[in-house]
Amino acid sequence: MEHSRKDWNEIKSNDSWSIFKIMSEFVEAYDRMAKIGPCVSIFGSARTKEENPYYNLARELAKKLAEQGYGIISGGGPGIMEAANQGAQEGQGPSVGLNIDLPFEQNHNPYIDPAHNLEFDYFFVRKVIFVKYSQAFVIMPGGFGTLDEFFEAITLIQTKKIRKRPIVLFGRSYWNGLLSWITETMLNKEANISSGDLDLFKVVDTVEEAVEHIENFFKNHPLSPNF
Repeated sequence: MEHSRKDWNEIKSNDSWSIFKIMSEFVEAYDRMAKIGPCVSIFGSARTKEENPYYNLARELAKKLAEQGYGIISGGGPGIMEAANQGAQEGQGPSVGLNIDLPFEQNHNPYIDPAHNLEFDYFFVRKVIFVKYSQAFVIMPGGFGTLDEFFEAITLIQTKKIRKRPIVLFGRSYWNGLLSWITETMLNKEANISSGDLDLFKVVDTVEEAVEHIENFFKNHPLSPNF
């Protein structure tokens, strides 16, 4: 029992010191991101190959948004994230990568501006930065991480924890199954959401639709990264 108590005290001590590491990640990210200006986050799979149509659509969308004056934020890795950063550079806008330290799959892509390449150990710190400094979210096809980012954004807006901003789901054929379940089961069968919650995001199939939705939103809403 005594041995277990000693181990537990060491764990608690390590937890206390980890607070300082967490604080340092927040401080550095806040300081660097505040200097960039309005940004759009583009989420999507790290496994999407260059020959996949969604790769080129993400690249084209990022370029168009950069030309409209937005910086582009991605998760910093390969796949859709790489396409987004590549498009940002082609559109001559800030190209930001919020990298997470993972044992596999995540290496930063070569299209991130060196001054805008941020490294994180903690997922939750990284997610706060995505939300705080994004004027809009574009959700390209992806896996569990992409779903997590979509539901994080929509939950924060639904519960009014952050100011409303555009959420774009890109690719009807990819998202249709999820959207049918949300409508038929979550809404109609179980009433776990309200019908108005479906208006919190826009489903599109083209770059033009995505850009238009984001631009139209900010004709009537402030362009602010604040919560």
